[in-house]
Amino acid sequence: MVAWTDFERATIKDIFSKIDYECNLFKCSCFLRCLIVYPWTQRYFAGFGNLYNAAAITSNPKVAAHGKVVMQGLEKAVKNMDNIKATFTELSTLHSEKLQVDPDNFMLLGDCLAIVVAAQLGKDFTPEVHAAFQKFLAVVVSSLRRQYY
Repeated sequence: MVAWTDFERATIKDIFSKIDYECNLFKCSCFLRCLIVYPWTQRYFAGFGNLYNAAAITSNPKVAAHGKVVMQGLEKAVKNMDNIKATFTELSTLHSEKLQVDPDNFMLLGDCLAIVVAAQLGKDFTPEVHAAFQKFLAVVVSSLRRQYY
């Protein structure tokens, strides 16, 4: 179990209350950024159609929809901060056993999310806020990787 300080809990909840879930622009989506910056992650999304370049990825409605699903999954983690591992057990199993996603991709997506959040929060993304957010992401990534071992 992870020990969260009051500051960390409040910070994580505050960050997620400010995220624009409907924004489909490149600068607003961690999932879009991940597919563009790390093109090898596209191999898991062959059914999404044209992912040949940044313009195609940015305008792809399936990519936008899945990006929203990713963010909704993270919102579940925020609501269940005391038991993120249990919250993500089924999701971890799905990604490891059925989809066979390389678990390193979770960290790449988390890095992209940190960049997007920093851009959205601007000067409010202080080192202390960043540290709390990175701790949250580390717990999420660990929980998603759990079924791989």
